[in-house]
Amino acid sequence: MWNIIRQITRHGIRTEAPPTSDAPTVEVERIQRELLAILGRALAIRQVDAGSCNGCELEINALGNPYYNIEGLGIKFVASPRHADLLLVTGPVSRNMAVALKRTYDATPDPKLVVAVGNCGADGGIFGESYASAGRVANVIPVDVVVSGCPPPPLEILRGILGAVQRGSGS
Repeated sequence: MWNIIRQITRHGIRTEAPPTSDAPTVEVERIQRELLAILGRALAIRQVDAGSCNGCELEINALGNPYYNIEGLGIKFVASPRHADLLLVTGPVSRNMAVALKRTYDATPDPKLVVAVGNCGADGGIFGESYASAGRVANVIPVDVVVSGCPPPPLEILRGILGAVQRGSGS
């Protein structure tokens, strides 16, 4: 404990520097305005981890912080697929999760949207298809939008959600 305190007094607290540009903030606000213009109501998302490493879940979780504030837009995460408008699926679909993912998709009311998040959801990532993995999400259920990245930043996930909503509304 004393070693840590000495190190802090010698070097100061090392933290990440705050963003220097307002460009991401402007982009987030633009996406939020477009989502509100299209939705005009709430969007319910059911997030499904189909076998990921949880990197994408951490980035999805960041969407709830005050910077992105998706709850303020009327976008919320729900516990039941029966209440969902959109499925946000992460990870390569493990063989054990394939049936559960298909049932979740079937339980989601029409019109339903699906966003595959991360390289693993997009193409199976480093896992690909094997005896233990069905690979990409599209191998199990239809996918409307793919968000690539390992893991993709929250802004890209927000863009993917906007793309799915635009596609679903016919805009």
